[in-house]
Amino acid sequence: MLDIGFLELMLIGVVGLLVLGPERLPKAARTAGMWIGKIKRTVSGMQREISAQLEAEELRQKLTEQQKKLDDSLKKAKQDVESIADAPSSSASTPAAKHDTDQRVASARLDEALQTIRDETPSSSASPQDEMRAIKTDNAELNNADFKKDSNHQ
Repeated sequence: MLDIGFLELMLIGVVGLLVLGPERLPKAARTAGMWIGKIKRTVSGMQREISAQLEAEELRQKLTEQQKKLDDSLKKAKQDVESIADAPSSSASTPAAKHDTDQRVASARLDEALQTIRDETPSSSASPQDEMRAIKTDNAELNNADFKKDSNHQ
């Protein structure tokens, strides 16, 4: 973090000894060490939080891309089914009304299937912190179960 050599530390120590005196120097050194430790912990916590946010955003983008691909595939399948339904049927005895009804039913079924798939996909509205807490909770439960299993065997 800081590139301080031995001579610089010795100079700081001598100046501190002259300014603070031998009685207050150890207490000041402990206080300075405590503050430096708090700052380091705070910075490392912020770095972990930022990296977790970035990972969550990447996952959210991948999920959105997959959802778009799925929607495109379903739309293509729907268009294929509709084009098949639009094609003249091999039997000439099928009335036009029945053809329109079949087309609407097929379209409605595809719309229902598309909505069902959208409803079943996990939403990306959950916060990354909630997802991380759930993963940590699951890991803790697995570790506790392993510990209990190991202690029962001993």
